[in-house]
Amino acid sequence: MDGNGRWAEARGLPRVRGHEHGVEPVRMCIRESARRGIAALTLYAFSSENWQRPETEVDSLMGLFFDALVNELPELHANQVRLRFIGDRNRLSLPLRERMQVAEHQTAGNRGLRLQVAVSYGGRDELVRAARALAAAVQRGELQAGDIDEAQIAAVLDLAGLPEPDLFIRTGGEQRISNFLLWHLAYTELYFTPVLWPDFDAGAFDAALQHYAGRQRRFGLTGTQAAGQDG
Repeated sequence: MDGNGRWAEARGLPRVRGHEHGVEPVRMCIRESARRGIAALTLYAFSSENWQRPETEVDSLMGLFFDALVNELPELHANQVRLRFIGDRNRLSLPLRERMQVAEHQTAGNRGLRLQVAVSYGGRDELVRAARALAAAVQRGELQAGDIDEAQIAAVLDLAGLPEPDLFIRTGGEQRISNFLLWHLAYTELYFTPVLWPDFDAGAFDAALQHYAGRQRRFGLTGTQAAGQDG
């Protein structure tokens, strides 16, 4: 969800105003995903690298995130959204961690859209945490090192239990994945748009889905083989 700061600066506003205006596109994506029957949606809200930003901006982002949790949770719960947070929570404040835990617990039994919000998340950090978890299991005698395979690794990653992502959308014009879901995006279709996040509306979301609909997903097969499987 890139471009909040640039959107604000182009209007002579503080960067935090861009983050505030970025809340509505979040709501839109959740509503549209639920309406279209999309099973899972993961939003990259705050990266492990974002901690390097000015302290005032980080504090504003954390405050905005906390307020959004308080304000949006009733509607999410009423619409059967199951909320989960991924990333390293150790650097987050205790009140925010507690609010996140409450939200996860309250929505754990919901059967609708599975919504993941990445906070203090980095793809490399996720892989390090997964490696440590598997190493600890080997040390405890619960697992043999030679038995570690892709399935074992996937089971200890932050998105364990979810299907691999079909579509990656990045707004703001940059064409890179910026340390997001490094393991999971191996065969994901990538879509980049110059639209800044606060301007990302239902039409822009639909354009991304239409792009995905026109792709042939081959997973290493030839186009003829993939077409045969699709048929």
